[in-house]
Amino acid sequence: MHNETKRGGDLPQLWQGAIPLLVLFVGLFLAVMTFGDEATGGSVQIVLMCAGLVAGIVGLSNGLGWGTLEKAVSEFSSMVIIPIMLLFSIGGLIGVWLASGVIPTLIVYGSEILHPSIFYAAVLVLCSVVAMSSGSAWTTAGTIGVALMGISQASDLSLPITAGAIISGVYFGDKLSPLSDTTNLASGMAGAELFVHVRYMLWTTVPAFLIALAVFLFLSLRAGQQVDTAQLALLTGTLSSNFTISWALLLPMAILIGLAIARVPPLLAIVISIIVGVAFGLAFQRGDQVSLPQLMVDYWRTAATGYEAHTGVADADELLSRGGMASMMTTVWLILSAMFFSGMMERTGCLQRILTSVLGLMRKDRSIFFGVAATALFGNIVAADQYLSIVLSTRMYADEVHARGFRPEMLSRTAEDFGTVTSPLVPWNTCGAFMAATLGVSTMVYLPFCIFNIASPLVACIYIGSGIALRRRAVSPKPDLIPGQQKAI
Repeated sequence: MHNETKRGGDLPQLWQGAIPLLVLFVGLFLAVMTFGDEATGGSVQIVLMCAGLVAGIVGLSNGLGWGTLEKAVSEFSSMVIIPIMLLFSIGGLIGVWLASGVIPTLIVYGSEILHPSIFYAAVLVLCSVVAMSSGSAWTTAGTIGVALMGISQASDLSLPITAGAIISGVYFGDKLSPLSDTTNLASGMAGAELFVHVRYMLWTTVPAFLIALAVFLFLSLRAGQQVDTAQLALLTGTLSSNFTISWALLLPMAILIGLAIARVPPLLAIVISIIVGVAFGLAFQRGDQVSLPQLMVDYWRTAATGYEAHTGVADADELLSRGGMASMMTTVWLILSAMFFSGMMERTGCLQRILTSVLGLMRKDRSIFFGVAATALFGNIVAADQYLSIVLSTRMYADEVHARGFRPEMLSRTAEDFGTVTSPLVPWNTCGAFMAATLGVSTMVYLPFCIFNIASPLVACIYIGSGIALRRRAVSPKPDLIPGQQKAI
């Protein structure tokens, strides 16, 4: 008879908890080696489900019932229902904004401003500003990002580098925006003040951004010497002849940013933006031969299955024929498979056992933040969601960080340095899956060019190792404080 814990079964041994991880890592390696860029089209999902079943078997061997495991997976998966609905909505937004001329207008005007000699660097800065204004990496990538990918393709520039610049920019802006849900989540879970949290993030975020800016500026100057603008001119000419291009069509983007600043929930803001896009499309792109009811049906179909272009120019048709809620189905499949694995790992105690072992290694002062970093990365890989990564890395270490006398902002900053920014680098993570689906470049292909997302945790590691900018709380008489603590600066 098993000695049951409060979890309803025995906590597994460390070696038992490691078995599902071993199955996951070996399976993912084989999937990537066998299918390459197409691994997330189905093979990765199968690996995640198989690894989840192995975790379930571990739970069964330790006294948990299968019904208990299924219930836990159901509860775990419910956490991503809103993100999944947001995915579908952004897919619909992309399709509608293509049909209504909003994205074509962004491409035409953007091509006039973004010269190839500074293109990648300009993409980084533009996406940073928009994401900081809107507080959403996903919304920025799904709107401005799609237009920038179009300009890059038409200019014969590197799509992986462009995707890397977009992702670097949107995560820099998202991370520093007080409007961002991850920024608010990290500070809230760590017990930190929001604006103090943002201020302390500048220590790691700004150097990483400057590194990214320097790299993308170098790549821009190098690429600008080889660009043939004839293809871009053909695209902009095709767009101008097939769509009404007007500065007024930039208003839907401004309205979307305004809704974000007004703290309208993201899902509601996207739905409103779809409606606004339809209204502007009816006003600016309505043909004489098509009746209003038929146009409404066309927009309805476009939101569901995507926009299909018929410009007569093959490259333009390939670029514009995309979007729609249906385009996100593979991504949703990936997310649900990841949640099945994560739910099994959490409910069986495998995740708890592994994380507890990690905590046991963090015995010296600031080394606790290496534990936070490892847990955040582990959360992105295993839990497959940046929100879960942030919750795990803050909730698990909050008491210990307090006991060692550090400010809570050090915990929240580390959780973001290693949790928020690395999420799009994991193909089966919700963020990695979304960026690959939205930008049309697989995660493993754009990953080397996400300079900011790579540099940010590296800079943070230097700070943790050296003790730079690791601030302590003011000394208080609480008994859990370490003697000799320095006053916070």
